[in-house]
Amino acid sequence: MYRFIRSFLFLLNPELAHHFSMKSLKLACFLGLIRRKSITSKPIMIMGLKFPNRIGLAAGLDKNAEYINPLSKLGFGFIEVGTVTPRSQPGNSKPRSFRLIEEEGIINRFGFNNVGIDQFIENIK
Repeated sequence: MYRFIRSFLFLLNPELAHHFSMKSLKLACFLGLIRRKSITSKPIMIMGLKFPNRIGLAAGLDKNAEYINPLSKLGFGFIEVGTVTPRSQPGNSKPRSFRLIEEEGIINRFGFNNVGIDQFIENIK
């Protein structure tokens, strides 16, 4: 299944593949196809905050706080959303994401594309 999905996503440009994947995750959660996962790891206390595990998601994947619930079902101990600016902005011009096939990597030059703080707060609510 992974090879099929990967092959399909690699037919799309990287940015479109990202958006498609995130929307698919949201739809799968809405339809109840993804149940909450738990990562078997000891909880950890850092600066007075208790996290269920040490695996976290850094900022940048969910810049507009649109996927907090679907991402939380994947078992992350914490999720950081953003980057957000006072007003919405488009970010860098396209193309701004590039696959490094042989290195199995990606270059991300999105910039600070986001919906702005007001919409961001509404999304969190």
